[in-house]
Amino acid sequence: MFLEMVKKRNPELIDFAVSLHQRGIILPDTYVIDLDKIKENAEKMVKKADSLGIELYFMTKQIGRNPKIAETIIEAGIKKAVVVDFREAEIMMENNIPIGNVGHLVQLPTHFIKKIIIYGVDYITVYSMEKLRQVNRVAEELNIKQKIMLRIIDDNDSLYPGQYGGFQLDKLREKLKTMRSFEYCEIAGLTSFPCILYDKDIKDFKLTHNVQTLLKAKKMMENNGFNIVDMNVPSATSIKTLPLIEEIQGTQGEPGHALSGTSPMHADIELEEKPAYVYVSEISHNSSNSAFVFGGGYYARGNLENVLIDKEGKRTQSKVKPFPSDNIDYYLEINGKQTVGATAIMAARTQIFVTRSQVALVKGLNSNNPELVGIYTSQGRKLERN
Repeated sequence: MFLEMVKKRNPELIDFAVSLHQRGIILPDTYVIDLDKIKENAEKMVKKADSLGIELYFMTKQIGRNPKIAETIIEAGIKKAVVVDFREAEIMMENNIPIGNVGHLVQLPTHFIKKIIIYGVDYITVYSMEKLRQVNRVAEELNIKQKIMLRIIDDNDSLYPGQYGGFQLDKLREKLKTMRSFEYCEIAGLTSFPCILYDKDIKDFKLTHNVQTLLKAKKMMENNGFNIVDMNVPSATSIKTLPLIEEIQGTQGEPGHALSGTSPMHADIELEEKPAYVYVSEISHNSSNSAFVFGGGYYARGNLENVLIDKEGKRTQSKVKPFPSDNIDYYLEINGKQTVGATAIMAARTQIFVTRSQVALVKGLNSNNPELVGIYTSQGRKLERN
């Protein structure tokens, strides 16, 4: 459905992406991202969030940790980033992008804490007393009071593999006295992930058990003298979910996929945010009754289904065959034989930072003045090309 949404809501992006490939300006395995649409989506989100008193931190991992995109989002009104890990923090710091939250999904390495505190960040999220001690020690050395966000978990919470960790709710109370002793850490926020998830069966959002966990932790800590100012309740942050964030006492959201109009709900329903990227490949060869396109950008949870084939302006459509996630995506297989060298356009949810892809930023599509802004790695570093 993502491809159909792009065809319907941003067809100029497809046309320009095809043109870039067929002129040899971009190679296969390139995501083409519409900067103007990213900005429009962010501006709409800021307007809604401001009306509800919700602070937004933008996340760029999905679209390649790109500093140019970050600058565009800042221009739209979301002033600070949430970085998924220390590598993303490095990219933002190298490009002077303000950071609002670090450590949420990936904790800070010991020898990176000093760098991030010196750089300046609203919140450092911690999972353990050990990490809290480390932050307090560095903050004391620098004579800086650092705001801290605790990640809270409970046995019945929704947690993804590879993302486990946090303060166990039933053991939190016994740690509060020690937490108060850390003079250079101001514990002012709580978070969990995911708090809100899209249910495809009912085509609406549901709260996870994580929300109950956070509200219990907030009450406990406030009853014990802590001033919990911020409740960070991420996952699926969009114009559609902002009222839900307010309803569950959330003060912060972290838009990621909604900035590019590619959350799961965007595939089913025309929401306010419009699709802002496509994936470009090329027919490499045919074998038996299938064609194979160059891979490198496949994301197993992206629900990739359809592919548009463009042979010098003549367009057809086919299906992408399911790809086993335990293999490397050297190629993706599609139904039917195709013309070698033809352009292949796909659209699905992705996490560009875990791919081998390149990223081409474009603008001016809706003003009939399309322009390639630059080509970047999947980690946000600009490539110099003739």
